[in-house]
Amino acid sequence: MGWLRLWWPALAWAAVIWTFSTSLFSAENTSRVIVPVLHWVFPHAVMATLVKIHYLVRKCGHFTEYFILSLLILRGIRAGRREMHLSSALLAILMIAAYAALDEFHQRFVPGRTPAVSDALLDTTGGIAAQILAAVLAWRVSAREQESVESA
Repeated sequence: MGWLRLWWPALAWAAVIWTFSTSLFSAENTSRVIVPVLHWVFPHAVMATLVKIHYLVRKCGHFTEYFILSLLILRGIRAGRREMHLSSALLAILMIAAYAALDEFHQRFVPGRTPAVSDALLDTTGGIAAQILAAVLAWRVSAREQESVESA
C-alpha cells in the first residue's frame, strides 16, 4: 500500500485530465462559459479577440495540467527521497509525453474533440518546465544547506 500513498495524487490528477478530454470540455462547451466571462472582463473587446483569448486560455490549460501532473509523477518517482536525480526527471518527462500522446489518441474517439500533435507537444513542454523548476528548487535548497554547514 506504500506505492498508493505516493502515487494516488498523480493517478487522481491523471483522471482529472482524462475528464477534461471528454466532450464536456470541448472548445464549444467551454466557450459557453469562458467567452461570457471574458466579455464581462473586457466589455469593449470584439468577439474575434474574445475567441482568440479563449483559445489561449485552453492552451494554457494544457500546459498547466501537465505541469502539475509532472510534479506529482516526480513525487511518486522520488518516493520521499530528498535528492534530485536527472534520471527521475527524465522518467517523469517520458511518462508525461506518453500520457499526453495517449490522451490525444483518446480524443480521436470523443465527439466534439480532435487530437492534435501540437497539444501533446504543449503538454510535454509543461511537464519539462515542471522538471526544470523542481531541479532549480532542489539545487537552491541544496546550496543553502551547504552554506549553513560551511558557516557552522
